[in-house]
Amino acid sequence: MSATTEPAAQAPGTGGLAALLVLADGRFPAGGHAHSGGAEAAVKAGRITDGRTLEEFCRGRLHTAGLTAAALAAAAAAGLDPLALDDAADARTPAPALRATARRLGRQLMRAARATWPSDALDAVAAARPRGAHQPVVLGLTARSAGLGPLDAAYAAVYEAVSGPASAAVRLLSLDPFDATAVLARLAPAMDAVAGRAADAARRAGAEGPDSLPACSAPLLDITAEHHASWPVRLFAS
Repeated sequence: MSATTEPAAQAPGTGGLAALLVLADGRFPAGGHAHSGGAEAAVKAGRITDGRTLEEFCRGRLHTAGLTAAALAAAAAAGLDPLALDDAADARTPAPALRATARRLGRQLMRAARATWPSDALDAVAAARPRGAHQPVVLGLTARSAGLGPLDAAYAAVYEAVSGPASAAVRLLSLDPFDATAVLARLAPAMDAVAGRAADAARRAGAEGPDSLPACSAPLLDITAEHHASWPVRLFAS
């Protein structure tokens, strides 16, 4: 292949590790930096005060909202109907504030994805959901457009579920960035496990439908998201 010849588009599931790194990079312009994943409300309530309590918060988020998001992303990457998955995401997001956040983030991610890995599938969902599809669904479609598979999409989702609050805690608490990174490193085995569960759930959903996907509940995240949305002054959008 000459230096000026571009490679052919990859089929889903055949993308390289570099594409996953680009997608999961916190500098990817998907808008996530403006959101704390519930950490801001938890800090104000005194539930996150240091590295230990940040780890507890992230672990809980990973096994609830993180697993649900990762399964939705994996299912979208596997080729399940994205509009049916968007409805499933709505049903799994009871808090209006979190539904609005998920669609806002999905809209921003869609813009970045269509510029980075253009595809007919992304265009179709953008047209069908002009106000934004749920972010995990868009994440899975983006992964598929990048030639990545369901497990890759699940890994991107679980990493996002914990890296967002960890990054936010550095700003909210002046937490040592080294401590925040150590939290993520300690959570790595749990992230592996949750990503694997999500990918397995996506495989089952291929035969059983989106209703079979995990619907893990995190009531405190739902409640505090509604409180946070009403604050007149806040550092993060959610």
